Amino acid sequence: MKKTALITGGSRGIGFGIAVELAKARFNLVINGVRKQEAVQPILDGLKMFGVKVAYAQGNISDKLDREKIFQTVISEFGHLNVLVNNAGIAPRERKDILEATEDIFDEVLSTNLKGPYFLTQLFANHMVQQKKENPEFSGCIINVSSVSATVASVNRGEYCISKAGIAMATKLWAARLGEFGIPVYEIQPGVIKTDMTAGVTEKYDHLFEQGISIQKRWGTPEDVGKVAAAMATGMLPYSTGQVVLVDGGMTIQRL
Repeated sequence: MKKTALITGGSRGIGFGIAVELAKARFNLVINGVRKQEAVQPILDGLKMFGVKVAYAQGNISDKLDREKIFQTVISEFGHLNVLVNNAGIAPRERKDILEATEDIFDEVLSTNLKGPYFLTQLFANHMVQQKKENPEFSGCIINVSSVSATVASVNRGEYCISKAGIAMATKLWAARLGEFGIPVYEIQPGVIKTDMTAGVTEKYDHLFEQGISIQKRWGTPEDVGKVAAAMATGMLPYSTGQVVLVDGGMTIQRL
């Protein structure tokens, strides 16, 4: 039976880069996003060109009912899930110094970036545990996409940093809880990746790369992240549950 992966926020940016690499690895896909299906249909059709089945699950992961609809879409389309990729996330709609940040934006970011993935994981973790009990040969894993912002402070987007630090702890928690069932949980921490989310700061980071912000003097790409996710999803890191892989070009290595 072909394996199935759900990628939240999988129709653009890092999520799409992961979707492409998992399609290359022959996973059937469920792509989640907030846009209507007509808007993403060309993207879904492109993924189908890899010879896999692709379904779309529209929904906002911060909403409990939407999370349940996403779950039902996966089960109705494929009957099971092998890989959950918690990728969807948002930046604060306004970058404000933490001395001036608002509760509304804090709540919005935390609800999408932390609460949503946490409880979506709960839904699918229970499903995977049940699959494992029914079939000991069942293979499943969970991949959280956080950010170097889990450990690197940006005082003009504190809510984002806190949400990613929370995901880092969630990775450890779920790894500890699911270990007895042989379901590994991994985390990817991307650095500066060229996506629509970073389009507005292109000039800033072009300059920082020239100044040596990272050891590898280039932007990261969604493909860079996708290749790591594919290694995790295909079982290439079988004894590394709870571990973090940084995809940041060496940005977080302390240097003198």
